[in-house]
Parts: sequence; C-alpha cells; structure tokens
Amino acid sequence: MTTEHKPEPDGPAVAAGVRRVQVLSDKVQRHLARLLEVNPTDLSAMEHLLERGPMTASELAGRMEMSTAATTHVIDRLSRAGHVRRAAHPSDRRKVSVEPEPESVERAMTELRPIIAGVVRAASARTPEERAVIASFLDDVAGFYDSLLDEPGR
Repeated sequence: MTTEHKPEPDGPAVAAGVRRVQVLSDKVQRHLARLLEVNPTDLSAMEHLLERGPMTASELAGRMEMSTAATTHVIDRLSRAGHVRRAAHPSDRRKVSVEPEPESVERAMTELRPIIAGVVRAASARTPEERAVIASFLDDVAGFYDSLLDEPGR
C-alpha cells in the first residue's frame, strides 16, 4: 500500500466505484463465457454447479430463477459442449443429477485462479482493519441489493 494521501471518497464516488466494479465484473463474466465457449446463462449454471456441486435440474432451475424447461435446455447445451453430465441421483433413483465434468471444472478454474488471486492481492494490500471495513461495506451493499429483490413486484 502506498503512503501517499488520497482524498476521502464521498458517497457518490463510492457508489460510482461500486458501479465500475459491477460493469467490469460483467465484462469479465462475458470474457470467461467466451473462453469456455458458452453463453452467459450457461456460464451462470456452471457457476452454480461449481459452487454447490451436483444437483437436479429442478434445483438448478430454482437457483437460476428459471423454469425447469428452460434450465433443461441449458443443461442440454452444457452437456453437448462437454461441461456437464447427467448421472443417477445418489439417493433417489427417480431423479437425475447434473454434475460438472472434471475437465471442465479444471478449465474454468484455470481461468478463475488469476482473478481470485488478483482480488486476494488487492485485499492483502490493506490492513486487517481496512479489510474488516471493506467486508462490512460489501455485506451492507449485498444486503441492500437483496432487500431490493425481496420487494414485491421486483
């Protein structure tokens, strides 16, 4: 971290910074989708499977807030591209589980590791107190976004 004095950002400057991160994050997501040769919706499904692990089409549909029919099309595309496979559900033989292919997981992680490392480096350049404030701020922003989505009609 540098010792030069930076002016304290005001509320609008912080909001602009959050917006800039959102825009750049969207660009990184589109870039990652291109590298993995999927569309943004399919990438979102892959992210859910990477985060949570195998799940049914219905569970994935719920996480993606899509119909099961639309999610089935996503799974079909990902399966044809070699990113996921359907397998017998581990506890209910009537169900089918969708699992990420190990090779696809490794390919995605090869692209994600530098991104994750960059964020960790940026955080590591801050003091523990600064990191605590940043984490608290990000939790507050995420909580605010969640509250917007919880409002009726949104």
